[in-house]
Amino acid sequence: MRLIKRLFLLCLLGAIAFSGWMAWFAFAAVSLKVNPQSFDIRPGLGLKGAAQAMAAAGVDFPPWQFALLGRLASMDRNIKAGSYEVAAGVTPWELLKKLTSGDVTQTEIVVVEGRTFRQLRAQLDAHPDLRHSTAGVSDAEILKRLGAAETHPEGLFFPDTYLFAKQSSDLDILRRAYGAMRRRLAVEWESRDPSMPYKTPYEALIMASIIEKETGIAADRGKVASVFVNRLRRGMLLQTDPTVIYGIGESFDGNIRKRDLSTNTPWNTYTRVGLPPTPIALPGMASIQAALRPPPTDYLYFVARGDGSSVFSRTLEEHNRAVNKYQRGGRG
Repeated sequence: MRLIKRLFLLCLLGAIAFSGWMAWFAFAAVSLKVNPQSFDIRPGLGLKGAAQAMAAAGVDFPPWQFALLGRLASMDRNIKAGSYEVAAGVTPWELLKKLTSGDVTQTEIVVVEGRTFRQLRAQLDAHPDLRHSTAGVSDAEILKRLGAAETHPEGLFFPDTYLFAKQSSDLDILRRAYGAMRRRLAVEWESRDPSMPYKTPYEALIMASIIEKETGIAADRGKVASVFVNRLRRGMLLQTDPTVIYGIGESFDGNIRKRDLSTNTPWNTYTRVGLPPTPIALPGMASIQAALRPPPTDYLYFVARGDGSSVFSRTLEEHNRAVNKYQRGGRG
């Protein structure tokens, strides 16, 4: 009987000592290699792997002890992937709560109006905080992974600032931008001017992309939109250089030539009546709104002044005078 009591007492003392030892570990500040200390937890990495990743990054504690703490607290199955940052004074218990709550650091990417999808992909590929899951993947495959019904990616992604946890997938950014464009375009389409010459929201998106590329200053955007809408209504050629440039593709060297204007690509609005088959860039909200609700004007032409603004004309004669004055043979 005495032996049993002694064994029980020893076990009790051992349990108390172990509990005290774990409590001391849980609530004592850990040393950091740098302050603040950042580390990444990859998707699928469990508690043990997360502990080893933190230790390798510069969080000074025994990984096995941290993993044991998580198991004892029944928090070993809730580790969230992402990038984290901690400051001096942080304890293992605080680290464990941070990992299980997904309290990740965030960064951002700014998707700019007027860029092409090719430029957007290059921007995503160059971002150091993204996981590049679309590297080497075709545009068609990206659209398939997004569940998109469209067959061409141009213009489908809304320009905005997107916050994300470090090491998020670039496909997640594209999915958010694609969804944002669909939602915003749908709302604007519902409140469109019913007299607009578009059959579908996609046609409005095409027009918005042209307006985006042709607008030098914001004050001219509505009038630029009215010119193209007026031409479209009259069955006139849109004759807009950015569509020609888009049709030339990557071989465009920065100079548009007379032969380019007569080369009959699907995007050449000098040779083909109506809208091109796809958008030519990422249009912003202002251009979408201008395409769907342009101010009423009787302008049919415009030419750049050279300072970002444009001169608008109602007749070809007025337009030719403006061209002679501002561009000496340029086009509008």
